[in-house]
Amino acid sequence: MVDSQRSGCPINLSVEVIGDKWSLLVIRDMMFGNRRHFRELLLGSEEGIASNILADRLQRLVDQGIISRAPDPTHKQKVVYSLTEPAIQLVPVLVALGAWGRRHRPVSRELSVRAELLERGGPEMWDAFMDELREQHLGLERRPEARSVFAELREAYLAELEAAAAVSAPAGARRPAAAAG
Repeated sequence: MVDSQRSGCPINLSVEVIGDKWSLLVIRDMMFGNRRHFRELLLGSEEGIASNILADRLQRLVDQGIISRAPDPTHKQKVVYSLTEPAIQLVPVLVALGAWGRRHRPVSRELSVRAELLERGGPEMWDAFMDELREQHLGLERRPEARSVFAELREAYLAELEAAAAVSAPAGARRPAAAAG
């Protein structure tokens, strides 16, 4: 289903498909959180998306060819959502949005570390990440020795969560600085 378009401008046409905040956040959660089921997307949303909004955005993204929907082979009543090639090619766009947000908005360290790593990693890292997403979502094979950008980003995020927890832990619960290794 293609809605009527306001103009043939490529920026307008892009914004008409992915320009609302919820659509981009669903794509972000699928891309960086590997959330593939409705419930994972609903409960894993940092921003607290409502179930009716999520259902609407998933359907819109499917209708526009940004994500696909298929029966989950592990559970009769579930469906699994996957990024399509056009969604995977949004990696540089999301990197640019993350970089802009890090520079101009009051971000938290743990939620911005992945954006920082991707920005520093540049196009080589983005390409490796897109190849990994193609493997996860499209079933395309990668070289066995290919790096896992997803794992690198996850490790950095978890390390920041651990650091934040250590800072907010009661004084008696923290390890002495000399013992840290």
